[in-house]
Amino acid sequence: MASSIYTKNYANLSEDTQQRIARDQQAGWSNPWRATEAQAVRRDPAHDKTSLSRPAFVRDAEKILHSPYYNRLADKTQVFSLYKNDDLTRRALHVQMVSRNARTVGAVLGLNTDLIEAIALGHDIGHTPFGHAGERCLDALFHRHAGLYFDHNVHSVRVLDGIFRHNLSLQTLSGILCHNGEFEQQEYRPQPLEDFAAFDALVGDCYSHTLPLEDLVSSTLEGCIVRVSDMVAYVGKDRQDAERAVDRDSVPQYPRSEIGTKNAEIINNLNVDLIENSYGKDHLLFSRKAFGALRDIKKENYQLIYGNEQVNQTSAELLGGMFGRLYEQLRSDLLAGDESAYIYRHHVNFVDTWRRRYKDPRPYREEPADQIVVDYLASMTDDYFVDLHTHLFPGETAIAYVPYFKR
Repeated sequence: MASSIYTKNYANLSEDTQQRIARDQQAGWSNPWRATEAQAVRRDPAHDKTSLSRPAFVRDAEKILHSPYYNRLADKTQVFSLYKNDDLTRRALHVQMVSRNARTVGAVLGLNTDLIEAIALGHDIGHTPFGHAGERCLDALFHRHAGLYFDHNVHSVRVLDGIFRHNLSLQTLSGILCHNGEFEQQEYRPQPLEDFAAFDALVGDCYSHTLPLEDLVSSTLEGCIVRVSDMVAYVGKDRQDAERAVDRDSVPQYPRSEIGTKNAEIINNLNVDLIENSYGKDHLLFSRKAFGALRDIKKENYQLIYGNEQVNQTSAELLGGMFGRLYEQLRSDLLAGDESAYIYRHHVNFVDTWRRRYKDPRPYREEPADQIVVDYLASMTDDYFVDLHTHLFPGETAIAYVPYFKR
């Protein structure tokens, strides 16, 4: 197979691959590994049946968009917390970028773009405030109190299938569970998933870390595309955001990479490489060169951005103290049955009301106390978290934002 051609740091598909794709499209080729509407499996098969106006995976995408916590992604940290800067990526924009990128690649590969969109829209709905820093704080507290682990991909499933039971398809939920873009691989082969019983067992293993998260692989190629696109969407964008977050003379100097240095180059070149090496196959594959470059960029990002105190304004000690105080207070209020407390007024009553409205007979307030506290904390936006902490613990919130107008 001819290699990809690089022109001014932007790759193009090889002539052979371009001609093959054009011939297949003209002939009406259908990818035999594409997920179909008929394959969609739901917990309640009597509802949400596919129709011409609302196919199965379109239903899933719409349910996620209208889920109660989807709005909150607009005020959750992607990487950079405590900056008053409208140009920095928030969680909602990241989700859109993953969706767009995955659909672009998936369409060329002949995959189901409706399923891709549903998985992408839901993949981070369970993320905590303050990004991965907040996730680490909540994980430590959950494990200390309940012996369980908190991971945002697992909690995204809980939001959409546990807290609010949306009757999503098994294919969509599998893609969300297995999306974690922190664990890169050169090759992705879908792993068959028999039914919801097998899926629930998988989720249970994730809470106990019986199964390492890096071993999770989606049951569909569409889910694998979202997992790859999660990385493609953030590795270059985080660098772009870092340049906007700090003064120019403090911007790290990124080494030149095989797949580019700028965000647009990285996205284009990774997508081209993935299509070049995956088209017409039952799996996704990066070339060795592109995969090596991707790993190098991620490693550099950890060194130059995520661990850079000039860039990362969120102190682990400060944030950990705030999470700890809120966790203990909310847990105490819940165990005391204090209906006037915010965990009841802003969370438990809200979920129970939603469940009654949609005829879900499960009383939320009877679920384990630590799980309810974790649900509430994970659902918070950055601003709500800070405001609640300030309200409950006056004088103990030592948050300092980087202002719009720096002297």
